[in-house]
Amino acid sequence: MTYNDKPVNGQDNPSFLDVLNQTPPPLDAKDWPRPKRFAGLRAAWKKSWEEDGFLYERWEEVSQVRHVSWHEVANWIKAAALFGGLSLIVLMLDTAGDVASAALKGLSAAPATSGGDGSGLWGTVDHPVRIFLADQAAHLTVAPAALYTFWQLTGLLGLVGGFLGNAGARIAWVLFGVGTLAMIWSTAPVGGRAAATGLAALMWALASVFALRGLSLRPIVHNHPPQYQFSPALHIHATLPAPAGDGFGDEPDNVHPLQR
Repeated sequence: MTYNDKPVNGQDNPSFLDVLNQTPPPLDAKDWPRPKRFAGLRAAWKKSWEEDGFLYERWEEVSQVRHVSWHEVANWIKAAALFGGLSLIVLMLDTAGDVASAALKGLSAAPATSGGDGSGLWGTVDHPVRIFLADQAAHLTVAPAALYTFWQLTGLLGLVGGFLGNAGARIAWVLFGVGTLAMIWSTAPVGGRAAATGLAALMWALASVFALRGLSLRPIVHNHPPQYQFSPALHIHATLPAPAGDGFGDEPDNVHPLQR
């Protein structure tokens, strides 16, 4: 079987034109009557599904994907998977952009909501936020209801995402709480400013039990075993004396005759 390129990473690059190369040669004049229309294509199709055929080998490569690593997968399967994944990501991003654009347009066109009377525990926290956002929206090109709805969505996403362990959602939850406390402190009546801000801080702390679930300020210490192995060994170097000579007159140097 012929291929259209040199092997890459130890793998052959198959060409779909190999299917046409498996078509039987044209018939001579002596081979009349000629076969029916598309008989050559049918013959090539059957030939390619036989052992060592083009389509047979491609099917074997697809069936082996589950049992091999990514580096051992055929190059054409990698290209198809990457192209499909990128196409899916582009489609999801385009859909998410349309949804976000429609949501923002809906928030901008939302009618203004009433500020409420500020009664009750929740009204003590919610009413100053509504008033603060309404005052700020007067200097912006956005409706107060849109700002208030965005504030609510931020808190809801931070609470749910933080409960699921998302780091970005937990950061958004912390910023949401700090911003809410600042809005309440700046808008609440002077006489009850401290009480309203403290009540909001307690509510935010109770909700943080769920939003910051599992978060710890203690440093994480990883006790990993050493990567090297220590094998103590004792090396003794001993010097052996030279062997004594065979002659009778050989005496060691430290032996001297007795002198009178």
